[in-house]
Amino acid sequence: MCKGLAALPHTCLERAKEIKSKLGTLLQKPESAIDLIIPYPEKPEKPAKAQKPSPEEAWQWRNSLEKLLQNPYGLASFRNFLQSEFSEENIEFWIACEDYKKIKLPAKMAEKAKKIYEEFIQSEAPKEVNIDHFTKSVTMKNLVEPSASTFDLAQKRIFILMEKDSLPRYVRSDIYQELIK
Repeated sequence: MCKGLAALPHTCLERAKEIKSKLGTLLQKPESAIDLIIPYPEKPEKPAKAQKPSPEEAWQWRNSLEKLLQNPYGLASFRNFLQSEFSEENIEFWIACEDYKKIKLPAKMAEKAKKIYEEFIQSEAPKEVNIDHFTKSVTMKNLVEPSASTFDLAQKRIFILMEKDSLPRYVRSDIYQELIK
């Protein structure tokens, strides 16, 4: 009888997420033939490109995911943390939604909406996010006529998930602890 994912050793779960991520990357259609010839090494983003926050500013992030995500260094640091845990699909989805909201041309919006759906929402997507059936069905209905708010409900659900689950783990991490020293 299956006891669920909780019964598996932590290292097995990490390896499974790593394999899922790599398979998702392989399944994606390359933008050009050169991508097939010269693979890009997977390097996590370095937060050093943005200005390092003061310990006081970083301290505020422990209670506000919104403030953390608004800060370029905070966003990169949080993303690196999630990548280290093999759980970056939520932040990648959130970022994709933010980028999507900036699109003005309807044709580009429809193209990006389809890409986001295929990468994060549809069942067995390469980077499938964990959203409930209701949210998924509302999002699918919104895709019929894409608008700036197409992914709002799903993005809000993922934000709440990151706020309740990922942020507390990040705050306990060495990455964050170094920032508040």
